[in-house]
Amino acid sequence: MRVHAVTLALLAGLAASALSQDGSEVKESGLAYPLARRVEQVDVYGDTKVQDPYRWLEDLESADTKAWVASENAVTARWFKKIRPLRSAIRKRTMQLGLTEYSMPEKAGDLYFYMTMPHNHDMTVAWVTTTLSAPGRVLLDMSKLSQNGPVALGAHAISDDGRYFAYGLAKAGSDWVEWRVKDVETGKNLPDRLKWIRQSVPSWTHDGEGFYYARYDEPKTKSDAAFFNKLYYHRLRTSQDEDTLVLESREHKEWDFATEVTDDGRYLVIFVTHGTGGKRRILYQDLEKKDAPVTELFPSFDDAWSFLGNDGTAFYWKTDKGAPRKRIVKVSLDRPSRLVNVVPETDEPIADASIVGGEIFVTYFHDAHTVVRRFGLLGKPLGEVELPGLGTVEGFWGRIDDSETFYSWKSFTTPSTIYRYDMATGTSTVWQKPRTDLDPRRYVTEEVFVPSKDGTKIPLWIMKKRGSVGPSPTILYGYGGFNISLTPEYAWPAIVWIDRGGVYCVANLRGGGEYGEAWHQAGTKERKQNVFDDFMACASYLERNEITTPAELGIMGGSNGGLLVGACLVQHPEIFGAAVADVGVMDMLRFHKFTGGWEWIDEFGSPDDPKMFPSLRSISPYHNVKRAAYPPTLITTGDNDDRVVPSHSFKFAAALQAAQRGSAPVLLRVEENSGHGEHNSSMKEIEKCIDQIAFLAENLRGWR
Repeated sequence: MRVHAVTLALLAGLAASALSQDGSEVKESGLAYPLARRVEQVDVYGDTKVQDPYRWLEDLESADTKAWVASENAVTARWFKKIRPLRSAIRKRTMQLGLTEYSMPEKAGDLYFYMTMPHNHDMTVAWVTTTLSAPGRVLLDMSKLSQNGPVALGAHAISDDGRYFAYGLAKAGSDWVEWRVKDVETGKNLPDRLKWIRQSVPSWTHDGEGFYYARYDEPKTKSDAAFFNKLYYHRLRTSQDEDTLVLESREHKEWDFATEVTDDGRYLVIFVTHGTGGKRRILYQDLEKKDAPVTELFPSFDDAWSFLGNDGTAFYWKTDKGAPRKRIVKVSLDRPSRLVNVVPETDEPIADASIVGGEIFVTYFHDAHTVVRRFGLLGKPLGEVELPGLGTVEGFWGRIDDSETFYSWKSFTTPSTIYRYDMATGTSTVWQKPRTDLDPRRYVTEEVFVPSKDGTKIPLWIMKKRGSVGPSPTILYGYGGFNISLTPEYAWPAIVWIDRGGVYCVANLRGGGEYGEAWHQAGTKERKQNVFDDFMACASYLERNEITTPAELGIMGGSNGGLLVGACLVQHPEIFGAAVADVGVMDMLRFHKFTGGWEWIDEFGSPDDPKMFPSLRSISPYHNVKRAAYPPTLITTGDNDDRVVPSHSFKFAAALQAAQRGSAPVLLRVEENSGHGEHNSSMKEIEKCIDQIAFLAENLRGWR
């Protein structure tokens, strides 16, 4: 869940509300909401007619939409102004919890590269150093590039010898990234500028003379669907127009490309994806042979493949082929149909794997937290990496001949600590530990297993102050989709909430990856209702066990989690005390018509499929809003969100405000110059989270 907040002080001067056609204000539930006119838009799906009265809000550039959004923001600004003291208290504690975040170091040549996000600093800083015992020098400070509007570091890629630093720039929170290249020694930019790239990271050739990347043609508008991805090779100090086209598909507009050059520099591995389901076709090219053809290795979309590394012509993969909880296999290029089991499937799903220093590091999910085990290249078990406790570990990345690697560990109440792992001794030492006054001993974290509607046991994490007794104001957070797992992760909004006497809970719903592909599939397509049933079962558990009450329970989620909140809200508004929905997918009948939304058909199914239409119609938050007394609801989005376009939130907010028959507020906040969250301003992200916590604190009974 990542999306940034509106600067409410700037909105206070906007018009108080829109006027109806006769000049009167539209008043509902004690608030003067701007008029969202209804239009006679009817779509026909088979023999079913579906009304879409707020279709006009899909035109993001129209004067009417912009005026309505400005008026909605003004209503929201006035509401937050009334709780200024509460918000100020929450902000003060938030700033006390602030810390400098570090990325794991990457070694290239004789240099180490790492990123920091200093406390109260709005943008990422990239550093380069010759030794880990000294900070080194600043290579890139993103705040200096954001003086004319927010620009975030999208991703980066370092040449093997450490001479060049390629980095992506994302403006105003957009998923579109422009790539540039910096000479590491001089700190100066090369003339290279590559545009119209989304979620593609360059793969450098071994000689450092250029890299492979994928891009689209320039779209007509920012909400246009993105099709016909193409794979190119770019040579340094040349224009993008001169790039060499490596691969495209004119017959399959939905195919996307990604690449990786092997550590020995010899092979280009090409991944072809279709949607978000994780299944891939795999191709490769021998870069040492002039005009070598692109050769198919795994030609179908039947299985998931993640490349770990190679030892000559032996390629290592993490795959779900014949193993829904995944396994590690070795494949020889001369016998691609023969898969040699290296690390077999177990009851614990594999979350991640890598080859470093001649060993295979495998990260497993164990009841929604992670453990790491080591194996030799032939599969011999070498032991488990000792971790500080139950939490989430990431890292162990590097090259097959590296003598060291790095990893991070964190929990719900412990910020991320970066460790250096010595391959020769198998020992870990702290490289960077956050400086904070937070004492994890003050908190208690418990994992329980809640029976869902069909009896499936759902892991639920419950965090609170040690010694606290319920019922208490409680936040229940969830996601439940796209094979994404919610393992323990430090989040300062949770700490702020708990410090005020609240309880913070995270539900591991079906649709995630905590228990493998079967768990994921159980929350997709016509089975999506399982996710909402799981979430509502967790809510009932919290109320039944007197951890909270319906009036004191707030629900929160973003993106697919925004869909979760929206669906649960319209299905059972009576069991929640308040709701916060971030950048949610609220229109399940038109999500596939904008930007990359078509990719989600793997997850949701297609509204154009007569077999899927009834299921999607039944769970779509926008299409199931009915007249009811809804709890206090805050809906947030960014005006530049080109992943889940903001019209989802606009239409849902308009429908919910019109249908509200209670006195509780239904507020829409639209962040200017912000996108889905990944590339947003960090300080505005903080302000947004402060307002979310303040909104819930004000509206959940038992706590003011």
